[in-house]
This record gives sequence, C-alpha cells and structure tokens, in this order.
Amino acid sequence: MIKVSEEAKSKISALMNEEGFNVEADYVRVGVKSGGCSGLSYELKFDKSQAEGDKVFEDNDVKIVVDKRSVLYLAGTILEYSGGLNGKGFVFNNPNAQRTCGCGESFSL
Repeated sequence: MIKVSEEAKSKISALMNEEGFNVEADYVRVGVKSGGCSGLSYELKFDKSQAEGDKVFEDNDVKIVVDKRSVLYLAGTILEYSGGLNGKGFVFNNPNAQRTCGCGESFSL
C-alpha cells in the first residue's frame, strides 16, 4: 500500500534511533488531515502502538500504520527522502493527488 524508498528507510532508522524508537518494533504513523494550501496535508510521526482500525503495512523493513480514514488517500504512495542543498526532507509521491502545492506538503483529489 505504501512503499518506502531506501533513502527514506535510512533516514527513518536514524531518526527513530535518535528519538528512542526501535525501527524493528515501532511504527511510522502516516496520515492525512484537512488543511494546507491544497486542502489536505500529510502527517508523519513515530508511534509505539497501533490503534483500533489502523491498517498495518511493511515495506523495506519499515512498519507503517495508517488510520482507516487515510488509507484511501494514500493507496500507492511512495515515501521518499530528498536531501542535499534544496532537499525538502520526506516526500510523498502520491498517485492519487490531482493537485499539489509548491512545498509538496499538501494535495487535493
């Protein structure tokens, strides 16, 4: 459902370790909320547990939880990490987004 690139996996592992999470046992929580300049925005945080109704996915040795409401918005998304001089950090390549804002942090369907 959600794919994780090698670059994103490396950055997730490093950040989880820095923040006291275990990449083998804990989760990356990905979701969608109302807001942003295009109508919907992405959420990404670390979590030690899953909630009732969450969908759990694993790709590239990263465990991902998505709340039931966000699953339809995120189907087929690839989570990538862009570093470098004009790097943005984590990037959501979402095939469902019909329009995105300039910063890439919000989208509309």
